[in-house]
Amino acid sequence: MTENQFDEIDVAPAAVDTEADANVVDAAVEPEEDPYADFKKELRRKPGNWYVVHSYAGYEKKVKTNIENRVLAMNMQDDIFEVAVPLEDIVDIKNGQRKLVTRVRVPSYVLVRMNLNEDSWSTVRHTPGVTGFVGNAHNPIPLSHQDAFDMLKTEAPIEGARSAGGLKASGKRDITVTTDFEVGETVGIKEGAFAGLQGTIHDIHLDSGKLSIFINVFGRDTAVEFTFSQVEKQ
Repeated sequence: MTENQFDEIDVAPAAVDTEADANVVDAAVEPEEDPYADFKKELRRKPGNWYVVHSYAGYEKKVKTNIENRVLAMNMQDDIFEVAVPLEDIVDIKNGQRKLVTRVRVPSYVLVRMNLNEDSWSTVRHTPGVTGFVGNAHNPIPLSHQDAFDMLKTEAPIEGARSAGGLKASGKRDITVTTDFEVGETVGIKEGAFAGLQGTIHDIHLDSGKLSIFINVFGRDTAVEFTFSQVEKQ
């Protein structure tokens, strides 16, 4: 076949399976399933509205217990349904040591789900440790469903959550990682081929639990990754 014959060849387009292609497109654009969908529905189904009350810092759990005991003592179960102190799991990494702790997510605030009336307001407001409702003190505004979700979502039993910093939380939610290492800080290398040298932190990767550190190798700064446990503060 000559070069000119190539120019004369009519290449027919391949057959297109329209239905199959449509299915592929639909699959590609299908939105990711919301892991909080069931929790959001549950929040909307529950009776009453969520209100926020102030408490003394560090006494949120005690105030929760006080409100629950007061509800029982005053027989207010038909109007005050639930008291919550949103918590979150934290992996705190200090000087290479990991520690899993649970802390109050919104300090000084306690959430109460209730029907607001004079008796329920008085029951909550006069609970020891409560310093007042957020907003209008005598006619507080309830949280919207979205605001309630934003404050309570750490309590949701969602699937597929990961561990962080090498530790697993008791629940099924993502774990926040914090560390006292800082970018630009000089640290010492205590393990591996560079043990005994010092370097400067270039980047902190909390999800993987690693530090990118500039080490002087043969007169040049070279970025090397280390785990938190391989370095120490100077």
